[in-house]
Amino acid sequence: MLAHDILINWTPQETRVAIIEQGAVQEVLLERALERGLVGNIYLGRVQRVLPGMQSAFIDIGLERTAFLHVADLMPHSAARHSGGRDAESAAPIERQVFEGQSILVQVLKDPIGSKGARLTAQISIAGRLLVFLPQQDDHIGVSQKIAHAQREALRQRLQALVGGGGGGFILRTNAEEASDDELREDIAYLRKAWAHIRTRALQVSPPALLYEELNLAQRVLRDLAGPHTRSVQVDSREQFAALQAFAQAYTPQVLERLTLYRGERPIFEPYHVDEEIARALGRRVDLKSGGYLVIDQTEALTTIDVNTGAFVGARNFDDTVFRTNLEAAQAIARQLRLRNLGGIVVIDFIDMTRDDHREAVLAELRKQLARDRVKTMVGGFSQLGLVEMTRKRTRESLAQMLTETCPACDGRGRVRTTRTVCYDILREILREARAFNPREFRIVAAPQVVECFLDEESQHLAGLSDFIGKPISLQSDSAMTQEQYDIVLL
Repeated sequence: MLAHDILINWTPQETRVAIIEQGAVQEVLLERALERGLVGNIYLGRVQRVLPGMQSAFIDIGLERTAFLHVADLMPHSAARHSGGRDAESAAPIERQVFEGQSILVQVLKDPIGSKGARLTAQISIAGRLLVFLPQQDDHIGVSQKIAHAQREALRQRLQALVGGGGGGFILRTNAEEASDDELREDIAYLRKAWAHIRTRALQVSPPALLYEELNLAQRVLRDLAGPHTRSVQVDSREQFAALQAFAQAYTPQVLERLTLYRGERPIFEPYHVDEEIARALGRRVDLKSGGYLVIDQTEALTTIDVNTGAFVGARNFDDTVFRTNLEAAQAIARQLRLRNLGGIVVIDFIDMTRDDHREAVLAELRKQLARDRVKTMVGGFSQLGLVEMTRKRTRESLAQMLTETCPACDGRGRVRTTRTVCYDILREILREARAFNPREFRIVAAPQVVECFLDEESQHLAGLSDFIGKPISLQSDSAMTQEQYDIVLL
């Protein structure tokens, strides 16, 4: 992994984090105060309603809408409020495990979306810097699948020895691969302490009540991203710097000396042009230094990336031009996937290469660059159609989904009907209305550019229709309307 710097830009309404490698922005993380999710939060809830037919229950955790708990996410021992006994079989139906009015310890799996309430689980997990604690699963020791298979058993045995008989299970996270025994012990102690605090508080409050809140973005950065390869963590808020210092002192002391308060006169993101990179990451086209470019289209099902040579003609022959462009594109694609946080299926259309060794070299470069991504990726070979298919695990909304919304003018199509097309739609509708009604006059209310088209290029057709139906047709411009919007008023 390359050395990197972490920049934290904090305002009361929003926290933004940029990860800088080799002087370039590789990743951007955002969290907004009004949109902060609930995933990971632990509540003491009250069962409002049990639905045997759906094998689920609705739980009041203090939100606007009750949350949803399915039997598959219900621990068998949850019928007892805070006991660890297993007094019910895991296969038992939900109506034998919970009852209306019962207090129950639950954790949010999915945030509320639209009219749906939050999705819950009674299988609690608490994430630390190096480990994930499973307090209800004794003797379970797991290891992240991103760690090489050959190392997993040795790491599992190390962790087993450190856990001892304190209860609960643990999963070793990817960033714990090179952690020392002392660091793992510290994380184990912290997680068990956090769980003890949750259990104690659960006995002191009445449901619904929040018992544990997932860390904010700045704290998660110190816990998850700041490691041996981090040169510095800079934050531009004195208040947040003090808060992060206290957090680091307690939980990530090895990061403390690299945590600094940014005192520059320019905004913290400006020296690395982070805002410009974010703006470019919202566009379809990505220009390469050689003159080639990428076209990135994100759809609901998958993301497509098309590679083009553009103006690159620097090599001595066409094969070399294509090969060099594809190599540069492989590097840019890996960076764009991280920067834009694109997940799911990705289909890459590299420029066709005739030589097998060129294809293998491009694939090798793509895999090499993706290896730096902390999100799990899988890359296939070239298909019969010359396409490369890959997947990248979805971890959160993409940058575009977080920062943009569907265009009201084109409704997400990316294109709008031409003014002439809209004019002809209006003429056809007036003709239909004239056959059904007998008004004194028709008035067209439309966008200024549509009205201008009627007054200029389409004036003859408008006059011809007025003569044909025997009614006057007037025009009214409305600047609030988009190009495709219009209204026909019968006077």
